[in-house]
Amino acid sequence: MKDTIRQLIQQAITQLVTEGVLPEGLTPAIQVENTRDKTHGDFASNIAMMLAKPAGLKPRDLAEKIIAALPAADSVSKAEIAGPGFINFFQNTQALAARLDAALSDAHVGVRKAGPVQRVVVDLSAPNLAKEMHVGHLRSTIIGDGVARVLEFLGDTVIRQNHVGDWGTQFGMLMAMLEDNPDMLKSALSDLEDFYRAAKKRFDEDPTFADRARKLVVDLQAGDEACIKAWKSFTDISLSHCQSTYELLNVKLTMADVMGESAYNDDLINVVNDLKAKGMLVESNGAQCVFLDEFKNADGEPLPVIIVKADGGYLYATTDLAAVRYRSNVLKADRALYFVDQRQALHFQQVFAVARKAGFVGHPMEMEHMGFGTMNGADGRPFKTRDGGTVKLIDLLTEAMDRAYLLVKEKNPELAEDELRSIARVVGIGAVKYADLSKHRTSDYSFNFELMLNFEGNTAPYLLYAYTRVAGVFRKLGTDFSQVDGQIILEAVHEQELAAKLAQFGEVLGSVAEKGTPHVLCTYLYDVAGLFSSFYENCPILSADTAAQKQSRLRLAALTGRTLKQGLELLGLETLERM
Repeated sequence: MKDTIRQLIQQAITQLVTEGVLPEGLTPAIQVENTRDKTHGDFASNIAMMLAKPAGLKPRDLAEKIIAALPAADSVSKAEIAGPGFINFFQNTQALAARLDAALSDAHVGVRKAGPVQRVVVDLSAPNLAKEMHVGHLRSTIIGDGVARVLEFLGDTVIRQNHVGDWGTQFGMLMAMLEDNPDMLKSALSDLEDFYRAAKKRFDEDPTFADRARKLVVDLQAGDEACIKAWKSFTDISLSHCQSTYELLNVKLTMADVMGESAYNDDLINVVNDLKAKGMLVESNGAQCVFLDEFKNADGEPLPVIIVKADGGYLYATTDLAAVRYRSNVLKADRALYFVDQRQALHFQQVFAVARKAGFVGHPMEMEHMGFGTMNGADGRPFKTRDGGTVKLIDLLTEAMDRAYLLVKEKNPELAEDELRSIARVVGIGAVKYADLSKHRTSDYSFNFELMLNFEGNTAPYLLYAYTRVAGVFRKLGTDFSQVDGQIILEAVHEQELAAKLAQFGEVLGSVAEKGTPHVLCTYLYDVAGLFSSFYENCPILSADTAAQKQSRLRLAALTGRTLKQGLELLGLETLERM
């Protein structure tokens, strides 16, 4: 609806330019917002106040001319001036009802992408394969997954890229440890975390061991068969751990999506040679670097992008440049979204700038770093175990399911054990994911089991229960959402408020796709659930006054259920028919 109003305003502005009321060359960003007080309309724009000065008119006078120039539209019943020059738009409830009726019978709930579809690379998760996934991998994995799901739902072709850390010094450490303890192979692969920790301790404390580990990395990169075999053993078992976690998290990542650092190894020398050929490489303290004028330190000196270290080794920037070139020229992506900790913002700014200057982006491709904050403990500090170690992600998820089990069993002691466990998995995993996704991705947040498993407030349990409440209406009838005849008639204010919110689903998904912000969808679903609760309490459904009113309210409830279910699925949350 906001897009429709923007188009109407733009047409009015074009008309006023033709009439000479407004000067030519205006390209205003037309803002349309939801009104807080529905007695003043459903949407409002400050466009008259923005353009009053170039028009040489008072805002209210220009607002009158804009309203007069607005083309007729079935979706808008009227437009009025408010305050110093706001233009308020009233939605046509009959047109809104017809739109919702159409959405209810549509497989995509009436949602369509506003612009052209694109090929989008989504870089997400990217754990280091020398050890098991820890809590630090949660945000990249689930935020990236949520945005990828929304993009796919809107029609984009999404290419997931799990840029795992499967190359480098950590594997030299593991191979050196394995050389000294060949009998540990089986146990090492069953618990990589302990094996890695032991190898890292020796690497830090034993210079001879460290030198041997570095040499093994060189041998690995040179294709030594024994090293490759050991490396493959470590990466295979680590990837299988990751895949188990992805499946538990209900994340759409498979082995086919893995495109690790090692995949670009053969192209790194080409990256170096191409930068050299373009005259972009400069030697600095023995390292090969690129210096760009737009990146300087506090003293005004250019910051280096190190491509080759003094010892001849490559860095993340080298691999990321190879990945950019692959994603643009081979995958032909229109967009590449990088869901990586926001502390890496400067790194990606530099990589993107170097890639463009070097001509590595052959196919036009937007590159966007979708940075995110850290997940902290209840004390606001980085999330750690009691002994200060890293928290394994699988341990966190297991605890969430165990806590959810106790909670669900307390509320429903009569349920069978297998159903209790099934509900606990959906609620526990959903609670962890939703607590993260409901925060703006750039914000740090504190992990708190008590808050996230609460059945009140903006939590997964609240939304899952809201969905079961809608499903319960249809369970009483022995039918489902698709089997409701009639048409929607919006009379009561609670019906109109819920309907207006349901109509915003497509706009919300468009915002998530554009900005990579799943929290916007979380807030929307929470609002839908709250408005449905008010509608349910104030507008009797099964005991409505007339048959037509009953069918109308059932259709409104059905669309609410479908919207909640679809929205939760796009966040990667499973739903339950009862809790």
